[in-house]
Amino acid sequence: MIKQALLGEFLHEAENTRKILQAIPDSALDWKPSEKNWTTGQLASHIAEVYNWYESTFNQDVFDMGTYRYDKGDISKAENILAKFEENVANAQKALENSDENTYFNEWKMEMNGNVLFPPMPKVQVIRAFLYNHLYHHRGELVVYLRSTGNKVPGLYGPTADDKM
Repeated sequence: MIKQALLGEFLHEAENTRKILQAIPDSALDWKPSEKNWTTGQLASHIAEVYNWYESTFNQDVFDMGTYRYDKGDISKAENILAKFEENVANAQKALENSDENTYFNEWKMEMNGNVLFPPMPKVQVIRAFLYNHLYHHRGELVVYLRSTGNKVPGLYGPTADDKM
């Protein structure tokens, strides 16, 4: 039952992520709100990359960021970021569909070079926080980036100011 609930949300929210990534024009990729922030392309790439963490999160009890290799691909064009998203989301869906619900309450943690980055907690809590909510947070940032660059924002949970009522 837990897996079905997670899968339903995953599929719905992957479609919302797809909408927001499809709304990014190439002209906005290099924009960033300040020197401290990522560019639009870097943020969008990070959003696509979150889906690459599903396999390790569902199938391991320790995620070692020290050995993880980030593969953002070519982020010079929005279509490349979308292609990486499509690749990663397909793999994430397989990891979720093939996951064993009996492991959802195993203790999970993230480490890097022996240091704990994400404290031990039940895997299902990590799935909700580290995979799902983390993604939603960055999608919200991307909405602001799009709006700040004068681009239309797609409706994710209903119409936006860009939609005709």
